[in-house]
Amino acid sequence: MAARIGIITVSDTRTADNDLSGATARETLVGLGFTSFESRIVRDEVEEIQSAILELCETCHAVFTTGGTGFAPRDVTPEATAPLLEKRADSLCELMRLRGMGQTSFSHLSRGIAGVCRGALVVNLPGSPKAVLQGIRAIGHLIAPIVENLFEGHCPANEC
Repeated sequence: MAARIGIITVSDTRTADNDLSGATARETLVGLGFTSFESRIVRDEVEEIQSAILELCETCHAVFTTGGTGFAPRDVTPEATAPLLEKRADSLCELMRLRGMGQTSFSHLSRGIAGVCRGALVVNLPGSPKAVLQGIRAIGHLIAPIVENLFEGHCPANEC
């Protein structure tokens, strides 16, 4: 299966030229064998985040967001994501935080969530490139089986 992956960078300051977290997500996912990507950069605004997630869920098998999962006032990615999810996959974020503990005691400061939106897997990752790398590595072995299970019988834009 050639899964299409969406990557959304949530940041008020990032551009395509300085999006280290989005680039890290892509590189790490390429290392896991994924080759087809769509990317977006949006501001830390609930409506913009939701719009990007919904758009990419129409054409992608999985969507990863980077940034906006902390405790700062502008960190609203989990709040934007939650109402879009038809099914929660809390265990994925629990696994990312647990595995992150081996690297930093701050891994539990991420409030990211995961689940299924319009049949696509959605995962919130923290904004630092190191945390993105660690998060994807923690759940990387689960991505393909989840996507295959979700798209058994149907795929966005008939791309399976």
